[in-house]
Amino acid sequence: MKKSVYILLAIMGFSMFVQAQSSAVKLEGQVVCCADCWAEADRTKVEYGNAEDLLKAKSCVEGGDPTLLAVRAGDRFKLYQLAEGKFRLAEKNWLAYVGKKISVSGTLNKTKKAEVVRVNSLEIIEKSLAEKQSAEVTGTQVELKLKDLFGAEQSLAQYRGRIVVLNFWATYCVPCRKEMPDLSAIQNEFAALGVQVIGASTDEAADRPKVLQFIKDVKINFPVWLGATSADTLRFGVGTALPATVIIDKDGKVYKTISGIVNQTDLRKDVEKLLQDAEKQAKIETKKQTKISDSQASSVPS
Repeated sequence: MKKSVYILLAIMGFSMFVQAQSSAVKLEGQVVCCADCWAEADRTKVEYGNAEDLLKAKSCVEGGDPTLLAVRAGDRFKLYQLAEGKFRLAEKNWLAYVGKKISVSGTLNKTKKAEVVRVNSLEIIEKSLAEKQSAEVTGTQVELKLKDLFGAEQSLAQYRGRIVVLNFWATYCVPCRKEMPDLSAIQNEFAALGVQVIGASTDEAADRPKVLQFIKDVKINFPVWLGATSADTLRFGVGTALPATVIIDKDGKVYKTISGIVNQTDLRKDVEKLLQDAEKQAKIETKKQTKISDSQASSVPS
């Protein structure tokens, strides 16, 4: 009996100690992947959350680094480690929130290594820089002119009327090699339906032998252009990190941008959605033309 009482008292004492170490808080800040990535620049002048930051974040988070909340305090920032409280993540980690500015409420627990916020409620108050940059080009026409493997100039304008999956890559890019079979599969599956995959490599014309060997090794079955630059990728809203993919509709307008390795399932869904939209639009145009023809026919004297 005495032993049970001692255990109960110990539990109560520990509970009171924990409560003393924690306090209710409400914080606003930007979700960052790790202290090192955050500290790469002066964040009072350089906004965190571009496409490259998000790619690094994926590697850091999947590698087990804690996800942090950077809260501004005057001309400095304080970093808090995020942890689930009553708020439960839909995914296995905080990656979907990295780069976004959020407001959270919960309890603050101080440990020897960090101040941990156990999140009870969360609200997104601003999208990441990458999302904002992507939104700026979505729905617009962005031209790209490069030379193919034979030195002939090619341009996106030539592909108006087709859905284009424009992939930026390089022979030295390891993740790029990994996604090539998926891009080739999309080319095989949808080419007959008016879809064209194009590989825009950042390799120069002088690197043609390396590019040809790369094409042979990974069995690329779509056109490859050379000489893409970081200025080109920035114009398409995908930052400068490779790989990056831009989906372009039949009108030559950017439909979606993807930073990092493509997911074949998601890419297929995007392509199918554009094909369905194009088919619906074609039916609407056909009906319009039919009405115009009928109207003109009925106005002709018999």
